[in-house]
Formats: sequence, structure tokens, C-alpha cells
Amino acid sequence: MSVYIIAEAGVNHNGDFKTALRLCDEAKNAGADAVKFQTWKTDKIVTVSAQLASYQQSNINNSSVSQYEMLKKLELSYDQFVDIQLYCHQIGIDFLSTPDEEDSLDFLMGLGLPLIKVGSGEVTNIPYLRKIGQYQKPVILSTGMSDIGQVATAYQTLITAGAITVTLLHCTTNYPCPMGEVNLRAMQTMKDTFKCEVGYSDHTMGFVIPIAAVALGATVIEKHFTLDVNMEGPDHRASLNPLELKEMVNGIRNIERALGDGIKRPNQSECEISKVVLKSIVARRPIQKGELLTAENLAVKRVGKGLSSMYWDLIIGTTALLDYEIDEPVTFM
Repeated sequence: MSVYIIAEAGVNHNGDFKTALRLCDEAKNAGADAVKFQTWKTDKIVTVSAQLASYQQSNINNSSVSQYEMLKKLELSYDQFVDIQLYCHQIGIDFLSTPDEEDSLDFLMGLGLPLIKVGSGEVTNIPYLRKIGQYQKPVILSTGMSDIGQVATAYQTLITAGAITVTLLHCTTNYPCPMGEVNLRAMQTMKDTFKCEVGYSDHTMGFVIPIAAVALGATVIEKHFTLDVNMEGPDHRASLNPLELKEMVNGIRNIERALGDGIKRPNQSECEISKVVLKSIVARRPIQKGELLTAENLAVKRVGKGLSSMYWDLIIGTTALLDYEIDEPVTFM
């Protein structure tokens, strides 16, 4: 199964519809499988007085703005999302969006999305997870800010409520995420614990860690990207530019090819090379028919034919069936 790569546009459209469409174009150009946004009604997810997270204050460089003000500015309308989905269909890329509250969940399900992506902020939101499960769709759940017990409760809630499958994404909710806080092995812990598909939602600078996650077994990768990392907004700083997104996709596809099927065997090119590289048993000196074959009159060299040196122990102590010149391959016959 090919790794499903989600180009996370998120709120990097800055509330501008045309910028959202450009992000769709760049995700398609990069080779991502899907471009994902976030859908919400600000009045339903945050109070007017809620403060910004520390990373949001740092990234927008304005600590006086409330979460409500920031999110209201970034909100796109349902009608705009209808048009964005249509545009994605036209250019040939999956449209996804994370619903941040129940009305938006119902709206997105009305659009026929193939799966539900759940953000880390909902891991402990049991009633919401139950409603998500009731749609009987595949679910991808990010697990930032949670421990294994909280993940277990969320996973079981979704499955019990009817989710077809649940893919768990390891995630560190910090923008950007320092390398020392990645803890990528936690992704493998979740795979071993829940026996489910796992992936990685990345907030580090660059794209080395998502590629490493694929090498460790991730089947879904989610990565923020933007048109310009210098744009104003909470997530641009921890996002890839379009060229970097394309390089990440190419890197993941190369790792997929390099991982192979896991069967240890020589490939076709090695079979040809082995004919001249692997060594055979040859005469160290002239040997007469009937002479005892020993370590003193045999040697191992590259010759391109003859009996493989792996049969050394079988031929030592037998008698020569033929006369051999120096460096002539020795055989059982």
C-alpha cells in the first residue's frame, strides 16, 4: 500500500479563497495525494476571551489578539469549501478538511468526503468522537498532547461508535516542533499496542522526519505547507514551501521503493554481478586425477564459473576426478 501523503494547507490560506485555490494547485504539483484544510465556525469552538497559545503569539507576533479574533479572520465559508472541493476534483487531487465542531462535521460529510480527519485537540472529546464514529467512515486521528491511555480511550470510542478503521497519527503539537520533542518511536508503540495503521503528522522544520517516519512504517504522512513561510499567520513558520513539499513527496516515494517487499534475495542486477564477483574453488597448483583435495592444493578466487566457495567444506578431503591446472575451477564431476 502506497503511503497516503496529505498536504496540510490548514489555515495557511489566511482566510483568502484565491490563496486556498493556489494551495490546491501546489499540492497537486508536488504529487501529494490530498490537500487538507480546516473547517469550523469560530463561535462554536472558542470563547471570545480565549487567549492565543504561546506558539501562536510568537508566530503572528501579536500577543494582544485573542484566539477568537485570529480564527475569525482565518475562517472560510461553507460555500467556499464547496467550490474548493469542486476545484480539487477538476485538478485531480483529494479534498479533505478537518471539522472542528459538529456542524462542520455534518457539512463535510454532506460533501461525501471519503474519510474523516480528526485533529489532536479532539482526542479527549468523547461525545464528538462518538458522533464521528457513527458516520461509519475511515478515520485518521492525530494524537498530539495525549498519552497512550488517552489514545486508547479515543481509539476504542471511535471503533465502538462505528468507525470502519482508525489510523493513528503520532504528532507533537508545537509549531515548529524541536527535534528533541519528536519521539518518533511513539508511532511504533501505537502500532504495536493497537494493531492498526499508523502515520505521522509533522510540525518540525524541514522534511527529514516525515521521510524517517515512512521508513519506520508510517502509512499516512501529513505535513503543513504554505505559499510563503514569511506570510503572516500562526502556521506558516512550521510549513514547507511548495518546492520543499515536492522534495518531501519525492523522498517518501523513493523510500517506499527502497523498502521493497522484505524478502532477502539477490535482485536481477546482482545475479549478473555475482557471476564475476562471487568466488569459486580453484586449483592452487597443478593437481592430478586421484589426488586428495586439501587446503594446500585448493584456493578461492574470482573466476566467473565453477563450484561456489560455499561448498569448500564438502570438497575438502575428496579426491580429484580430473587433472587441474593452476587457477582452473575444481568440480565434483
